[in-house]
Amino acid sequence: MFKIQTLNHIAAIGLNHFPRELYEISTEIQHPDAILVRSYNLHNMLIPVSVKAIGRAGAGLNNIPITTLTQRGIPVFNTPGANANAVRELVIAGMLLASRHICAAWDYVRQLQASQIDLEKEIEQNKKKFVGFELMGKTLGLIGLGSVGVKVANAAISLGMEVIGYDPTISVNRAWELSSNVRQAHSVDDLLMSADFVSFHVPLTEATKNMINTSRLQLMKQGVVLLNFARDGIIDNVALAEAIHEQKVFAYVTDFPCAALQQHPRVICLPHLGASTKEAEENCAVMLAKQIRHFLETGSISNAVNFPMIEIPALQSGVRLAVVNENVPNMVAQISSQLAAAGLNIVSLLNKSLNDIAYTIIDVNKDITTALLKQIASIEGVMQLRTIS
Repeated sequence: MFKIQTLNHIAAIGLNHFPRELYEISTEIQHPDAILVRSYNLHNMLIPVSVKAIGRAGAGLNNIPITTLTQRGIPVFNTPGANANAVRELVIAGMLLASRHICAAWDYVRQLQASQIDLEKEIEQNKKKFVGFELMGKTLGLIGLGSVGVKVANAAISLGMEVIGYDPTISVNRAWELSSNVRQAHSVDDLLMSADFVSFHVPLTEATKNMINTSRLQLMKQGVVLLNFARDGIIDNVALAEAIHEQKVFAYVTDFPCAALQQHPRVICLPHLGASTKEAEENCAVMLAKQIRHFLETGSISNAVNFPMIEIPALQSGVRLAVVNENVPNMVAQISSQLAAAGLNIVSLLNKSLNDIAYTIIDVNKDITTALLKQIASIEGVMQLRTIS
């Protein structure tokens, strides 16, 4: 019986993928095999020694201590792309909100207090205050062409926009999905100088922290619109506030409110709504449940940010040994030697590595004793191991 602990609400349609005859699921559970979260902060939590996997129903991982978990040999799964359509639609909405002054115009009408005749006269006299501009023919710059960025690019093309994108690490799969009409930028600066709208779709790392600063804001077109539905911290808010004041930036639409910009009339702050749709939550939950089940029941790994991808069929007979170890020479040989000394025949062996982590799945012809497991666990560099029957 596998035990799953949920520290946030995970959509029922996802949890229903765990068969109850094999899984126990609860928010309060002792010795969990896996922990599922959305926004719960694991940095200050003591992760039980029983935990074999962490699952995040979403793409961002700022709430998870990935380095610590990697050192313990625990894979961290996420769900890239499961909420991509929800974010795409919000980015498109953000461009329309900014270009047509929709929030300010709506607020203006709501505050009018007049008779119907006076109301029509008032509106006719003042609607010119909210004259905007169309998206068609404008250039959208996309920094980051992952699952969300590609969808935004293709949607913008269909709206008649010119699109320029920058992503030096774009995957082959995303490149296949991307419209051939998207122009490639050779650098972030090259993109910023060309775009009327700039949308960010990158994680927050040391390389992307405050990547939009005073000097880069000065490179942009006069009256540029910035959209940030990626991560707080990518844009230097102090520099941005000054650029908005100087009207270098026409409008800023963000999913990450900050006190310095919250009340500015040309800033639209949303309460982190990017993935907040019923469909996105369900997609994330289903995708995550399938990945966690696959890992616990077969040892296979997909969409683990700190482990290599490894696909292997379900075990048909014998016993499967899954070993996480430091990525150093001679580890597989040492493990194999221990198995051979115990009279076990290796039926199949699959080994892959990612940075400092190596992951090995070995199928043997008969049971592995507790004593043998202890011997293998004692090999220097072995971080985690388990058997799958």
